[in-house]
Amino acid sequence: MTTMSLVGIALVAVLVGVVLFRIVPVVRTYLLYRGKRIVTCPDTARPEAVDVAAGSAAISAFSGEPDLRLDQCSRWPERRDCGQECLKQIETDPDNCLVWNIVSNWFEGQSCASCHKRFGRLRHLDPPALMGPDQKTIGWDEFPPQQLPEIFSSYKPVCWNCHVTETFRQLESEVVVERKR
Repeated sequence: MTTMSLVGIALVAVLVGVVLFRIVPVVRTYLLYRGKRIVTCPDTARPEAVDVAAGSAAISAFSGEPDLRLDQCSRWPERRDCGQECLKQIETDPDNCLVWNIVSNWFEGQSCASCHKRFGRLRHLDPPALMGPDQKTIGWDEFPPQQLPEIFSSYKPVCWNCHVTETFRQLESEVVVERKR
């Protein structure tokens, strides 16, 4: 092998190493900032649902600190030109404003309103539901995310199995037979 080819191989190895070294923060940033979040709007002091432009933040993380910008907000398009001060809440604690984590924390430790089974940490495969004051069940994800804090104060938790059973009972009431135990 010639000296020139060894230098070329070394240069390529260094370049690949640098790129791989910078890819880790890119992937970490994307995973950290993706997903719907609930923040308190600085203008209204009310909960609002936002999405961070995770792809843009990840790309900017390649060269240094990620540059966070909102991609969507429940107050847009009317308030699209806001200062996006709510991003400070996301930078401070990105995990605790993620909708899935808020929902999971609320359900954890509570009992199903129908079967009384206690909830553990939620899994995406069998998402729970909520029982309203009218005793009907509805999936938590059918509500606008910014309304969840208010909804949680007046609805009860229901496990996936009971939600499916109640939904069937509501939709097919003529074929359901109630038996007393």
